[in-house]
Amino acid sequence: MKEIFISLRRAPYQSLTAFLVLFFTLFLSLTLFVSLSFINGILSYLETRPQVTVYFQTKTPESNIFKIRDELLQSGKVLSIKYISQQDAFNIYKNLNKDNPLLLEMVSADILPPSLEIYAKKPIYLPEIAEYLKKQGDVDEVQYQKDIVDRLLTLTGILRKGSLIFFSYLIVMSVIVLTTTTLFKIALKKEEIELLKLLGASNSYIRRPYINEGLFMGFTASTLSFLILLAAFLYFDPFLKSYLTGVPNLSLDLNVIKLTVWPFNLVFFASMYGLSLVFGCTIAVVSSFLATKKYLKV
Repeated sequence: MKEIFISLRRAPYQSLTAFLVLFFTLFLSLTLFVSLSFINGILSYLETRPQVTVYFQTKTPESNIFKIRDELLQSGKVLSIKYISQQDAFNIYKNLNKDNPLLLEMVSADILPPSLEIYAKKPIYLPEIAEYLKKQGDVDEVQYQKDIVDRLLTLTGILRKGSLIFFSYLIVMSVIVLTTTTLFKIALKKEEIELLKLLGASNSYIRRPYINEGLFMGFTASTLSFLILLAAFLYFDPFLKSYLTGVPNLSLDLNVIKLTVWPFNLVFFASMYGLSLVFGCTIAVVSSFLATKKYLKV
């Protein structure tokens, strides 16, 4: 550790530049990752809501409703369908207005329409399902969340593509700056390195101090960027609680594991810190290795 601090003091401005580039790369990467995780969580939540709700006329026979339900299920585009009878609708209405007796007296089950709550397998099926329902004779109204889902899908796609391009640019710039900084430090120790080689020192022995310095910078930048982002998340947590009222949680499904993004989840942030740490140290070590490899001509 003492050797690392001595090396940093020998070229303070170059070391600071390299550290700041690495820090901003990691901080922006973490911010983008959290943002995409939130958007994916919102999409996943919306997919658990009824995506299409069709209201039938009050006098529609249940057999007609069940016929439409069965045809939709057989289409292969529907995940599930929930039937809400007039009595079910009245029970829901009573529960929502239990504190207002006047509203309860004005409504009975007979005037409430039966409905179907339809969950599509994919958002792209929503227009087809809605168009099919509108053509049915007993249908009174069709409601679906196509616009909301489409906007979120479009936003997610833009963020993913933009993040990938921006992320790649940050990595390239970080590697270039860190490699150049390490080359500058090697030039300052040129005579010392040549003496070590004359004494029989191996390339791995000469390279080790620069690798250790890269690990130190990667660890420090990762930890600092994570702590700042964590503090920002905790600061805005009350706002998120009020803004996402009614949403129990947002989760990120990675196939292998499902992580809760919100409310605050220790496992998610621990995983995020671990990824940031590995990523930061890898960039720093690869940059140091490239710089020493070029100089030592390994």
